[in-house]
Amino acid sequence: MPSMPSVKLRAALSELAAGNMIILTDDEDRENEGDLCVAAEHASPEAINFMAVHGRGLICLSLPETRVQELGLSLLVPPEANQTAHSTPFCMPVDARKGITTGISAPDRAEAVRVALDPSSKPGDLVAPGHLPVLSASSGGVLERPGHTEASVELAKLAGLTPGAVICEIMNREGGMAGQHDLRRLAKEFGFKTLAIRDLIDYLEPRSGFPKCPVGLVAGESF
Repeated sequence: MPSMPSVKLRAALSELAAGNMIILTDDEDRENEGDLCVAAEHASPEAINFMAVHGRGLICLSLPETRVQELGLSLLVPPEANQTAHSTPFCMPVDARKGITTGISAPDRAEAVRVALDPSSKPGDLVAPGHLPVLSASSGGVLERPGHTEASVELAKLAGLTPGAVICEIMNREGGMAGQHDLRRLAKEFGFKTLAIRDLIDYLEPRSGFPKCPVGLVAGESF
């Protein structure tokens, strides 16, 4: 019998479906990190500027591995040569080929996200190297690799949106990584819902043998 989503998971999916950001955290024994997360199809220039001002970390586009391949994007290093602690799947950073200035502005990065998400886009519609790092989510999803990359893509899918998200590591005002106190303060200040990746895994694990569909449909509801 599939499990029902937790209250926190439902709240996070409702926020993402409505175009709002959430704070997504991983385990203390992993990166112990909080990321701002917005569904890619809602990644407006305003959202990206907010991440730059208040998140302060690297702003990245998480995409399913299949979409990365469709766009002709390659990993910076092959998996067997990835020496990062958690094998972060960085692809070549990109810009949109048209409709931008330098590529680094919030509108320019939002345009790169839009092009990457557009099903009619072809590899030539993005240029590399650019200013938007792309992360390739594992084909096995968050159950295979419990990272922000996979979790953010999975959440967009469960919210009934195009799989893909823009995420930004949250740093504190002093330039270090935000701790739990900093994350709670940011969530309170801007009314963000916070979700632990573990909550998503707890929902998906019992369902791993079932077809995935939006959580609203699982419960006979919609967002």
